[in-house]
Amino acid sequence: MTDQPAAPELRVGVVGTGQRAGLAVLAEQPGSARVVSCADPCERARADARKLFGPDVQVHERYEDMLTDDLDAVFVLTPDDLHTAPALYFLEAGVAVFVEKPLAVDLDDCDRVLTAAARTGTRLYVGHNLRHLPVLRTMRGLVDEGAIGTVRAVWCRHFVGHGGDYYFKDWHAERARTTGLLLQKGAHDLDAIHWLAGGYARTVTALGDLSVYGAGPHRRTRPQGPERVQDWFDEGVWPPSALRDLNPVIDVEDISMVLARLDNGVLTSYQQCHFTPDYWRNYTVIGDEGRMENLGDGVEGDAPSIKVWNRRRSGYRPEADLTVPPTEAADGAHGGADQSLVDEFLRFVAYGGSTETSPVAAREAVATGIAATTSLRSGGTPVEVPAPRRLLRTPPARFARPCLPDRLNPPTRVTSRTR
Repeated sequence: MTDQPAAPELRVGVVGTGQRAGLAVLAEQPGSARVVSCADPCERARADARKLFGPDVQVHERYEDMLTDDLDAVFVLTPDDLHTAPALYFLEAGVAVFVEKPLAVDLDDCDRVLTAAARTGTRLYVGHNLRHLPVLRTMRGLVDEGAIGTVRAVWCRHFVGHGGDYYFKDWHAERARTTGLLLQKGAHDLDAIHWLAGGYARTVTALGDLSVYGAGPHRRTRPQGPERVQDWFDEGVWPPSALRDLNPVIDVEDISMVLARLDNGVLTSYQQCHFTPDYWRNYTVIGDEGRMENLGDGVEGDAPSIKVWNRRRSGYRPEADLTVPPTEAADGAHGGADQSLVDEFLRFVAYGGSTETSPVAAREAVATGIAATTSLRSGGTPVEVPAPRRLLRTPPARFARPCLPDRLNPPTRVTSRTR
């Protein structure tokens, strides 16, 4: 996990042992970290906690009771609209916090969490695992090497082939719980776009619609129980009109398109569609000396490649001028990104220092998603993305800091673990 001198085994807690609890299983690293405490109000989730982490794990109904378990760090893996309260609680208690992306579904909540981390000095980390996805790390490396010159534009098309099952059968389908899928789902890609472009969106305009799932008559009539995606997912059900048991309330868009101007002048676009037959992301990065794009992303076990065109010729050339496979292994969930993410968090808790992810960048992704959703629902009116307050623009050492786009301070070596 690190070349630093060994630290005591970290005692880790998990708030929310439902859909994303498998992420915390990756923190089970004997000698380095161990999950010792969990909390969830759902009886099924509490039973699952014992299955995932063993009979000795302490299991609570209330996350406030976890402090008696002497924690060094906690994963907040609740539904998105429930991130803020436990994050603030553990930051105030001096326990390092991992918040699953998005940081929150409300910008004020994001800023409350960031401010609490800055004021208390407690370490805060946000789970934007795409910064650890091998194909995107390779693309970022090519940008840094100058393979396409200076970046001028970044485009992303996200084909969400399982969108009906993943986002329209439970709370994800409701504005009240997510703000919208440009935020809830799009925070991943908006952060990656910012990372590849080296800047943050300041002006956005967007269009979108609820064009497929809103017309679906097959709504669930019973209250939402403890069911999860794996309980109903069936890849063989197609087309989207064949889906059953959709959420009773569906008021988020299933297709969206965003244009943005970043603070460094780079122009970006993001398209998200939840009723395609395929499921992957395509990024195109255009510089003043070439362009590149990925074919396949490695998330679902495919074998992606990155193609670079940087010599002028007429017509389409599928062979490209340079074809590059991801430079890192792509094993495990999300092409190995989840394990790398958890490893980085545990290292950050134990030793501090700089990281690839950033809570400030996570806040910027939420701000962009909210602004884009506002634009979309007002017919495409341009909307300014509010920058973070000055306090949050230069994160101190206790924040997880990436190399770019917000390399604001040199890395600070931390020689002992802090609580």
